[in-house]
Amino acid sequence: MEMVVAFLKGYMVFNIILMLVYAVRHFLFSVNRLLGRQRIYYGDIYSSRMKSISVLIPMHNEEQVLEYALEALLACDYDRDRLEIIPIDDNSTDRTYEMLEEYHKKYEFIRPIHRNCPDRGKPVGLNDAMKVATGEIIIVFDADYRPAKDMLKQLAIAFEDPEVGAVMGRVIPYNTNKNLLTRLINLERSGGYQVDQQARYNLRTIPQYGGTVGGFRKDVMMEMGGFNPAVLAEDTELTYRLYTHGWKVIYANSAECYEEAPETWEVRARQIRRWARGHNQVMLRYLIPTIFTLKMNLREKIDGLLLLFVYAVPFFLMLGWLDSFALFFLGEMNLFSGWWVLLFIGVYCSFGNFAPFYEIGAALILDGMLGEIFLLPLIMFNFYFYMWHISLGFLDAIADIVTKRKAHWAKTQRFTSTESGTPAAAASPEQEQAAQKREKA
Repeated sequence: MEMVVAFLKGYMVFNIILMLVYAVRHFLFSVNRLLGRQRIYYGDIYSSRMKSISVLIPMHNEEQVLEYALEALLACDYDRDRLEIIPIDDNSTDRTYEMLEEYHKKYEFIRPIHRNCPDRGKPVGLNDAMKVATGEIIIVFDADYRPAKDMLKQLAIAFEDPEVGAVMGRVIPYNTNKNLLTRLINLERSGGYQVDQQARYNLRTIPQYGGTVGGFRKDVMMEMGGFNPAVLAEDTELTYRLYTHGWKVIYANSAECYEEAPETWEVRARQIRRWARGHNQVMLRYLIPTIFTLKMNLREKIDGLLLLFVYAVPFFLMLGWLDSFALFFLGEMNLFSGWWVLLFIGVYCSFGNFAPFYEIGAALILDGMLGEIFLLPLIMFNFYFYMWHISLGFLDAIADIVTKRKAHWAKTQRFTSTESGTPAAAASPEQEQAAQKREKA
């Protein structure tokens, strides 16, 4: 029994230290964005001849949203002689095929490919599309995304830097006023991009390629064998594959694209669980390579390891709570004597549990969304929801390794109505005003 109690106490101390480490990380990122020196993106670079790009759009039963995405891309300011759009019709059973063929007849540079095969999924679809893509740069959008007019130029210009292997833009939900969930997701997106991603870019650590609203060098990806179809988080794997091979990922905060956020908790739960499963698959594969690679400096390695464990921390925290209950009922909560216990409890509650609040709060200030600050206390309840479903995703990833089962890609449900009218080719006036505020920030 003494050994069990000693183990439980040791895990409690580990849990507190873990929360402190991530609390400091979040706090430093927030301070950097509010008070630190901001690293300038490549917007001032001018190229008389933009690189040729291929825009890949994975699609599976996307008749509800594909028209919006394609019309927004058609409205983008980019030389059409240097642009091709490749929608990837991946075993669709609705009107996706017919709608894409209609666009192909109207626009020669829209060249859909139709996949009718058992190996459905985003990674394999992208691999097939890259084989026929003619662009030097591959830019990926999900079917429910609507890029701003200058999005393609903003992303492509970064590749004038020979060290850049991939670039990531900013994602902003466009259906934020649907319900409480979409408003909370908007807060998370704001903190995740305006503060977390930009701070990592400022500090020259590891901005993450996010799988959509981003681009990468086609020749580099093909030399590395394309995407791994066994990994759900192909975007996270690309980030670590590039860094462990000596390439950099750049974040473009001003390159904005608008997404449809999940409108039901059930759909959000499945999405979060899939993200956690895929991210932890990458963590298990790239933990050792990240530690021992000679292509990353110490700062990148430290941030890279913390980023790898992001979707494992909620599981560790949940175990920590169970650990504290066990110690309480065993009468062994006297980890420390005197005022030390008060110090650790205060730090744990103030910094550990609520660390992401700092980033979201800072982002709301930078984005000029001060009214949304009143929603911050509700993030606490969201935290429990995420902790449970992220923990399930972590266990899924462990089970994938142990049982050697194949993970199957699942599309997030769409909510856009096909009767909502003419597709929006650009941002709404409200979104444009918000973008101007963010640009000034």
